[in-house]
Amino acid sequence: MPSAPLRVGIAGAGHFGRYHALKAAAEPRARLVGIHDIDAERARTVGWEAGAPDMELGPLLAACDAVIVAAPAEVHHSLALAALNAGKHVLVEKPIAATLAEADELAACAAARRLVLQVGHLERFSAAHSALAGRLGAPLYIEATRIAPFKLRGTDVSVILDLMIHDLDLILSLVDSPIAHVDAVGAAVASAHEDIANARIRFASGAVATITASRVAARTERRMRIFACNGYLAVDFANRQLSVVTRGRGRPVPGVEGFGIEEVSWQDHDSLAAEHAAFVASVLDGAPVLVDAAAGRRALAAALAVADAMQDARARMVASGLLAG
Repeated sequence: MPSAPLRVGIAGAGHFGRYHALKAAAEPRARLVGIHDIDAERARTVGWEAGAPDMELGPLLAACDAVIVAAPAEVHHSLALAALNAGKHVLVEKPIAATLAEADELAACAAARRLVLQVGHLERFSAAHSALAGRLGAPLYIEATRIAPFKLRGTDVSVILDLMIHDLDLILSLVDSPIAHVDAVGAAVASAHEDIANARIRFASGAVATITASRVAARTERRMRIFACNGYLAVDFANRQLSVVTRGRGRPVPGVEGFGIEEVSWQDHDSLAAEHAAFVASVLDGAPVLVDAAAGRRALAAALAVADAMQDARARMVASGLLAG
């Protein structure tokens, strides 16, 4: 394993790449050695802010122990594979890759070289995830809503890979069962890709999840409701509030004997800093990878299944005359 400090390079100096660069520069057990981007001027600007030089990819790989890939999704595979083949540990932003075959190749390469491959599903490192995880038994039904006003950033992919994949990953971390069936609808409103989407996912266990995502809403809203055999949980992520109705805990619920309600709030922490710290710990200390390649692949497979179901629904509507071809 590399010795501390871990020498980290950034591949991709866009909106989120800048945040990664600043966090890497501030990580106590790491040292930011350079930033690469096809836009050299952008790399220089972010590098000046983070205190690291802009570099071509080859010299960057030679100078670092680990690479954070924060470029557009279509080049996640090529950049991460180049880093792994150079013997570097990788933190790749979500989605892990554009296709399942690409995800499998990255996972196989990391395993063969015994390198850390972590996927940047940021919600797993949030205080909200810590607050809701483990509070109920196996979910029967989950309803998730994630909507936000339009921003040009992220529109290189559909809202499924931009926003919905966060909730897909969270739900997959809560439901220990394969996906059996997906129904979905969506539409492109302000970009070339779908900007609104709704999916209904049925798992082999019988559990069901309904997920709504939009990046053309009038306001930001992030909520999740979870129904289980032993209770009910409602989360308002924006206001950092969680309500749990379950047996034997909290203040009594009128008319529901034996059940109580707990209302919990949490203090946000820096999720990206926590993600970086976990990555460094996995590389330097051998700590388990919280969001590994298998988790990244599951989230990608779910997102692609939603996209396929959406296309099937569109084809049926065109065939029935409800939509123009």
